[in-house]
Amino acid sequence: MTGSRIELPATVSREQIIRDSEAVLGMPDIPVSVEEDIVRIEALGLDWDLGMAVYQPRDEARIPSGADGKKVGIFMLHGGSGDYKTMESVAMVAAGKFGFKVLSGTFPGRFNFSEAGRDWPGDTIHPDGSVRTPIWKQDESIGRDEYEVARDVSMRARYGTRTVARARPGTNFYYRMAAWPVAFEEGMKEAMRRHLPEGTFSIYGEGHSTGGPFVSMLSQRVPNFAGVVATEHTPFGHVGAMRDNWSGSLGKVSGFERVSTDDAVRSDPFNELYIRTWRDLARYAGPEALGQQGPVALMQLPMLMEEILDTWERARARPQFKAEYVVTHDIAASLTEAARVSAQRLGMSGEETDALIARYRGYPRELSGPDARPLPPFLFVITKDSRDHSPEVYKEVILPAFAAMRPAPKTHLTHFGAGVHSFWKAEEGLPRGVAPAAIKLWNDAITGGYFEV
Repeated sequence: MTGSRIELPATVSREQIIRDSEAVLGMPDIPVSVEEDIVRIEALGLDWDLGMAVYQPRDEARIPSGADGKKVGIFMLHGGSGDYKTMESVAMVAAGKFGFKVLSGTFPGRFNFSEAGRDWPGDTIHPDGSVRTPIWKQDESIGRDEYEVARDVSMRARYGTRTVARARPGTNFYYRMAAWPVAFEEGMKEAMRRHLPEGTFSIYGEGHSTGGPFVSMLSQRVPNFAGVVATEHTPFGHVGAMRDNWSGSLGKVSGFERVSTDDAVRSDPFNELYIRTWRDLARYAGPEALGQQGPVALMQLPMLMEEILDTWERARARPQFKAEYVVTHDIAASLTEAARVSAQRLGMSGEETDALIARYRGYPRELSGPDARPLPPFLFVITKDSRDHSPEVYKEVILPAFAAMRPAPKTHLTHFGAGVHSFWKAEEGLPRGVAPAAIKLWNDAITGGYFEV
């Protein structure tokens, strides 16, 4: 923490989190405007529409400045298989209590242009065997003849039976699955230029879970990115792969042996779209119940399953499909193949193809070399009952990996004594989860000079 003017806590007790949450929620409300913006870009010879939401004080004079004198902008990215609505409660606290301007992104294909409310109708797997598919451009849809449906039991201990939609070579689905990473990079950079411009704003990024590697990647590619407020935020893909291969000095989760190391080596093809179901809620609900209640949670399995299925009835209104493993698990072969497919479609030369492959292979890791913008400071915040983010893995894998980067960015880890991976999830005494306390910590770091280097 050399150079910072504030000493950030290593741990925050549950009692303090409750006090901080009550204090934040008791602050006067700042009237907030919420507006959609659909960003149209061209990337790799294809047109793409990316949906965003912008949350800011109606009176823009109320947007505060950080320690650097610039206005505070938060770039927020959902995880899992969500969209901007997944993070809406967090965005509203950030804008409505602290006055931050929040740009909340959505991964390509996840914004439902065909529904006014942006919810996705029905379930992810349809009675006729077809599945929910992305919408990468307004008024464009994926036909049933563009993919095959497969069921994968190779990671059943962790995921249950996985359903994937495998794009057929030569289809629009196939080519878009190959090209979307570049569309993501270009679309998000354009959105930040538009809403959080350099010279006026400093940007602090929060990428929940799967969103984390992508926010980490953008932090070097956007010139006014000043820091990462990494709350339950998975790190760069290559660091995440190290984490997944780690068995740990304890090798345990909440007192139990690790159930599976299925994620240690991922080989997902770039053209496979993972279709989520209630099983993806179950794989988090189990460890969270174990951490909060201990082994007695297994005696309440029928009730827990009812809660999971009830929650899925609401959760399935979010996109609930996922293509990001190629970046989040640094699957080099799949990234290389996606780049080659895009290059062949565009008729690129050998030199141009190599450059595109290098661009794709760079997404899961930090940029280095004399021309690379240094990584900004990272503030890592993890919760008590997170399934994926333990203090041990940060101390033994993630923080050492960041320290080995050249130049090494400033990092700090704060471990909350409450909360779960979806850190806005309500629990006793915390109606908005630990999100208000986390955003207070962001504010303390931003205004207290932690991100000044």
